[in-house]
Amino acid sequence: MSWKNARRSIYYDGAPEPDDPELEAGAVCLLVIDVQNTYLERPDPATLDAEGRRRFDAWTPFHQRMHEKTIPTIARLMDAFRGRGWDVMFARIACQMQDGRDRSLSQKKPGWNNLLLPKDEEASQIVPALAPLPGEIIVTKTTDSALTGTNLRLILSNMGIRTVVCAGIFTDQCVSSTVRSLADESFDVIVVEDGCAAGSLALHERELEILHMIYCNVMSADELLSLKHS
Repeated sequence: MSWKNARRSIYYDGAPEPDDPELEAGAVCLLVIDVQNTYLERPDPATLDAEGRRRFDAWTPFHQRMHEKTIPTIARLMDAFRGRGWDVMFARIACQMQDGRDRSLSQKKPGWNNLLLPKDEEASQIVPALAPLPGEIIVTKTTDSALTGTNLRLILSNMGIRTVVCAGIFTDQCVSSTVRSLADESFDVIVVEDGCAAGSLALHERELEILHMIYCNVMSADELLSLKHS
């Protein structure tokens, strides 16, 4: 089954197949979202108590997906885009102030999203396997959406970008928020499903079903790279 018929929610049950997106040089870019060192850090399981080990084990499938599928897929996309002369851009979570006073409220509340990632610390940097090349654009945000918290919309508009291909983490959080913002600003959006990951595969798949055909087209890297382009 192709991307045109997979992951259809009740809203698009029976709807016509979507047209292939147009991938035009100078009008398409790859946006890699929040693949940062902090999210690949893991404690030594030998140092954990029973509850800590339970949480460690719960996150193991995510880390396996990141190393075995998500990061290699994004690296492949980056190579393909660069080879075609298409732009590769990055978004990352990082605060400007060491104490994090400039963070959005969602990144100050207790819990999963309580992040303190000063911009110059190692934890906030993009993982080495996906290192930006000199001159590639990196936007820094303290929000989930890469549009809401940065000047990315202006950058894309100034560059004539109309189609944004999204990959990164987490599918149901920053990827989803960015996709929705892009769609609301009338960009065509593609999400590369094997270039994304969520805390669990169930969350990943559910969010892709929610996003597909409403806010973006969801497809695999193989399907994206096989599309006609100019």
